[in-house]
Amino acid sequence: MINGAHLLLFSRDAERDREFLRDVLGFESVDAGGGWLIFELPPAELATHPTDADTTCQLYLMCDDIAVTIGELEDQGVEITRTVSNEGWGLLTALRLPSGAEIGLYEPKHPRPGT
Repeated sequence: MINGAHLLLFSRDAERDREFLRDVLGFESVDAGGGWLIFELPPAELATHPTDADTTCQLYLMCDDIAVTIGELEDQGVEITRTVSNEGWGLLTALRLPSGAEIGLYEPKHPRPGT
């Protein structure tokens, strides 16, 4: 029935964020017309967390080794915006997109579906 997911990033500088996703993170893309890039993402997972606050959705990119990944990103001039924290389920930080938005980055320590 469901064969994938389509995530949206709303950006104040979509062109620069698209270049970042393509050139820095190395995500493959197709041009859907007029330079509108649709990016292939690595395998994904979905979790539902309880909250008493307003409901929201968040995006976290995953990596195998957060220290190595941070080093590779910083070598490309990417700003890491949070100190790595150990949340038990994983090591968590964030990175800054060219538009100023943040994307979470984490090294999972929990079992992964499909692996």
